Amino acid sequence: MSSDSCLFCGIAAGRIRSHRVAETENLVAFLDIAPVRPGHVQIVPRAHYPYFDELPPELAAEIVQLGQRVAKALKAIYGVGRVAFLFTGNDVAHAHAHLIPMVSSDDVTSRRYIAEEVVTYRAMPRPPAAEQAETAARIRAELG
Repeated sequence: MSSDSCLFCGIAAGRIRSHRVAETENLVAFLDIAPVRPGHVQIVPRAHYPYFDELPPELAAEIVQLGQRVAKALKAIYGVGRVAFLFTGNDVAHAHAHLIPMVSSDDVTSRRYIAEEVVTYRAMPRPPAAEQAETAARIRAELG
């Protein structure tokens, strides 16, 4: 995939609209369009790296550091005891980290913990743009 056709490259470059909550010279943090929980944030590098194991160590560390700042803001806003931080890469081949306020212990889980043989899933609901804009503004304000 070229950076011209990559969704996250488009978001990082500002060609695709997002609800940004933070950015640095190397990173952009924005709300997930189909959040697991309100305040679900993704952090992407501006440069295209398909998977997290391809990130230069310094850039990976910068993602973790920004993730820690965002997690503290999410804890303050949502009153949760912890925020999940994970690299996935299931949907978009551009290294990205998810931060999810953990309201329930199964907000982020593994198939290994699910007892049913067949699990059904529904499409994640997409909050209205106005709601996302308000959430992003709250996170930016908490980050200072």
